[in-house]
Amino acid sequence: MRRPFALCAGVALLTLIVLAVLAGPLLWSVPPERMDLAARNAGASLAHPLGTDQLGRDLLARLMAGGRISLAVGGAAMLAAVALGTVIGVVAGMVRWLDGPLMRLTDLFLSLPLLPLALIAVTLFRAPLAAALGPEAGLFALIVGVIAATSWMQTARVLRGEVLALMARSFIAAARSAGTPPLALATRHILPNVASAIAVSATLAVAGAIITESTLSFLGVGFPPDFPSWGRLLADGTAYLGDRPGRALWPGALISLTVLAVAYIGDALRDRSDPRGPR
Repeated sequence: MRRPFALCAGVALLTLIVLAVLAGPLLWSVPPERMDLAARNAGASLAHPLGTDQLGRDLLARLMAGGRISLAVGGAAMLAAVALGTVIGVVAGMVRWLDGPLMRLTDLFLSLPLLPLALIAVTLFRAPLAAALGPEAGLFALIVGVIAATSWMQTARVLRGEVLALMARSFIAAARSAGTPPLALATRHILPNVASAIAVSATLAVAGAIITESTLSFLGVGFPPDFPSWGRLLADGTAYLGDRPGRALWPGALISLTVLAVAYIGDALRDRSDPRGPR
């Protein structure tokens, strides 16, 4: 395998972050919502290793809780975006008369200003979804849906090119000559041969989803302050950069390290599947 260090470093770093946010509460059981007004904006101490926020809530506990939210958003949005992009890319590559309309639809989404579109969508649909699904589930579904709807295009374009190349291969021609139905052709012959491209797209989608969620929360239209994603914690901490820089530096560092780890894994997977070697 080429670039083994990138893959090992990415996997190790991502595993460490995931274990910290999932298993960390077993070692540090302070509830992230517990307020101690007497310890507002406190510095690092034995009682609060990373300090507290403006309401006296433990920053370490909130970082672990925020990590679970941010990683859940990244994973769910990745699955939705990759699934949608895979369907569109495979159909466009296999069905010639649908190739043009689907790619023009992809071009349309690529030409849209995605961040303003996401801001508008979150603002418009926040209240209806909160009423239908509850404030937490509704907002989570909305954030995931908005990110997925604005990040499937790269996967669709990559897979469309891969499928077009596969359709010219002899084993695909033989399968079609044998009367293999289109769905069976896609599931048995196409998807297994583009699995590496899907895996690379998935890693990029996770990183993009975490960054987009952080951006939305930073701009004030993502998760509210009582729903502590890393982006929300970063937004809250910017007001205290002068005297409590750790309030913003810790969530910012965790966002950067998570995206870096996922990028390392995606880089290694891309090199592994690229016959031309590492770039």
